[in-house]
Amino acid sequence: LFSTALSGVYTINENNTFRMTFSSAIRNPTLQDQYLYYDVGPAILIGNLTGFDSLVTVGSFRRFATSQNPDDLSYFNVDPIQPERVQTIEMGYRGTLWDRFYLDLTAYHSWYQNFIGYKLGVDLEYAPGIGIPSYVQAYRIAANSKDQVTTMGFTGGINYYISDVWTLSGNYSFNRIDLHGSDDPIIPAYNTPEHKFNIGLNARDFKMPGLPGKRWGAGVNYKWVEGFLFEGSPQFTGYIDSYGLFDAQINYTLADYNLFFKFGASNVLNNQVYQVYGGPVIGRLMYFRILYDWVNKK
Repeated sequence: LFSTALSGVYTINENNTFRMTFSSAIRNPTLQDQYLYYDVGPAILIGNLTGFDSLVTVGSFRRFATSQNPDDLSYFNVDPIQPERVQTIEMGYRGTLWDRFYLDLTAYHSWYQNFIGYKLGVDLEYAPGIGIPSYVQAYRIAANSKDQVTTMGFTGGINYYISDVWTLSGNYSFNRIDLHGSDDPIIPAYNTPEHKFNIGLNARDFKMPGLPGKRWGAGVNYKWVEGFLFEGSPQFTGYIDSYGLFDAQINYTLADYNLFFKFGASNVLNNQVYQVYGGPVIGRLMYFRILYDWVNKK
């Protein structure tokens, strides 16, 4: 399998640059995609090296459970797992405007073949002369999409240098997957929020009242993530609610001794959030760091 790339950069002047890239990539199935065998009770999560024949769709099995009519059953096959292939076009701009405003924009579109996800199916066996199944087992199987899957997105980042000390920064990203109305029952497990952004205010080399030197730095940041459907972690599927987190830090430098101190916290307000469905809630994390620069010591 080959992966190729071609890129071009056009610089208008030292402050404005455009870029465009075409690239292709390959994602090999993981060890879980190949070898997993995990019985979670209602189903077995299973890898897929050899493929599966004559599985029953979950929807038709539910109809059959009510009607007991074998004609209601719909069968399908799953081919052995294959590497996923993607081709991407990306365009971007980077520039500095009015000396203090830095801007970086990127947009992309990707086309996937053999997109790796999951499929659900039921294996049935009938004993001779009996009209009801003697064996029923549900599976969640690693599988490739039979149809093309596309993703598209945009990211933008800005820095505004208010002064030599203060900087206002922000970034935003948009990401979306499109199955194009395919009737292929692939579960994509994309697990990516469609919208999220950060906004922050940072300061460096400022002086604290009553203390010598411009040795202080500080920063605050607010992050917001839109709710999204989280599929397979590895066995759970559910909705992650939108959430916002507030981070802060302060640092101090003793340049004469090559010592650097930082104290801060992520999720300062201790907002209890789920970031993975089936995982624990995440709260506040506080840290204190001391760094001694041995290489550049005086």
